[in-house]
Amino acid sequence: MPIKLEYSPRQWQRECHLKRKRFTVLALHRRAGKTELAIMELLDKALKCKQPLGFYVYIAPFLRQAKAIAWARLKDKLRPMRTTGAIDINEVDLAVVFKHNGATIRLFGGDNPDALRGVRLDGCVIDEVAQIKPEVWTDIVQPALSDRKGWAMFIGTPSGINLFSELFYRSNGLEDWWSALYTVDDTDAIDRDEVKRLRRDMPESAFAREYLCDFSAAGDDQLITLSDAESAARRRYSDGDIVDAPLVVGVDPARFGDDRSVIMLRQGLVAFEPQIYRGIDNMSLAGRVANVIEERDPDGVFIDVGGGAGVIDRLRQLGYGIVEVNFGGKPNNPGLFVNRRTEMWWTMREWLEQGGSIPNDPFLKAELATPTYSYDSNGRRVLESKDEIKRRLQGGASPDIADALALTFAFPVGKQLPREVRDRIDTRPGDYDPYEGME
Repeated sequence: MPIKLEYSPRQWQRECHLKRKRFTVLALHRRAGKTELAIMELLDKALKCKQPLGFYVYIAPFLRQAKAIAWARLKDKLRPMRTTGAIDINEVDLAVVFKHNGATIRLFGGDNPDALRGVRLDGCVIDEVAQIKPEVWTDIVQPALSDRKGWAMFIGTPSGINLFSELFYRSNGLEDWWSALYTVDDTDAIDRDEVKRLRRDMPESAFAREYLCDFSAAGDDQLITLSDAESAARRRYSDGDIVDAPLVVGVDPARFGDDRSVIMLRQGLVAFEPQIYRGIDNMSLAGRVANVIEERDPDGVFIDVGGGAGVIDRLRQLGYGIVEVNFGGKPNNPGLFVNRRTEMWWTMREWLEQGGSIPNDPFLKAELATPTYSYDSNGRRVLESKDEIKRRLQGGASPDIADALALTFAFPVGKQLPREVRDRIDTRPGDYDPYEGME
């Protein structure tokens, strides 16, 4: 007997149902109707499930939020089946079981991800993804979908740099992923006069984020926008474009146990893939840096002295010309910047704006687009502290990759003579100054 549920999808909802792939990422403005879309997608797949004990879940950041957003709506959609006894409803577990095929839809909260461990999922909707801890997806949900190649739909409104923005941009070009963005002008979900009022009364950046789904909508104090980082990740240059530019190495040694040691190379407008190490000691890291110097013959090597004093000492013992950089030290332009780290990041921002290219690394992009800045009492620019950035980055990560890239801007660097020429002129090691004679 056919089962009919009341649902008249808007054009954008219909498009999403038809175009969805195994993994679908939908950026939607507030009050667009995304929860209704999610519920109907779950219902459609659960009702048609032919696998034994099909299991489908709806996940919100908190269980009480999942109940408030979706539970009453789910039961309301199922009223025709409730009256015929075709389903069982469990109010304690927030679950619905369909008697004709044994499939289940259940609500979960991202605040208790362990409740999902060990289950097998056929389909999943993750709502308000920007507020979800990344490990809910990476460590729990994604493996649970593998048994029967289940599907996942991610829905939400952009809110800075987080799992949602990472998935949205990463999905581009992947065969089994589809992403789409619908603004308040695309859905007709809100009265036009109300949209005009919201546009008038809300801060511009807030309206752009909440109703135009602008992932790059930044506050006035954001140093580098996600849009800038994404643009830089899409740029490509040939070897001929950078062959005459100096090659610079930045090394950010780990300061604490959960930090990473990172070696970053940059030549002109191109930054190369970072070399990232966890749990490496200073002597081993010095060996890695020495290998880079021998293989690439860089024109300058800058190392953060805060966690890298041992690395610097060892490399100097080996005869390499290393320049130590103190992030909290005096900047080259003390009238504009409060310390060297702020100055390096500001120079890096200017480099990005002038056409800099970075690896398409989601962690690097997130790190670049996270820090804010302010001004001290003397009007000098102050970059947000590393500890504050760690509090806002996903998983409490440290911006080690971005700091390593910033180190390549510690001083201006000139192009040195080829190694074979230098060896003929002077065989004494360690006396090359990368910024000698530079303004």
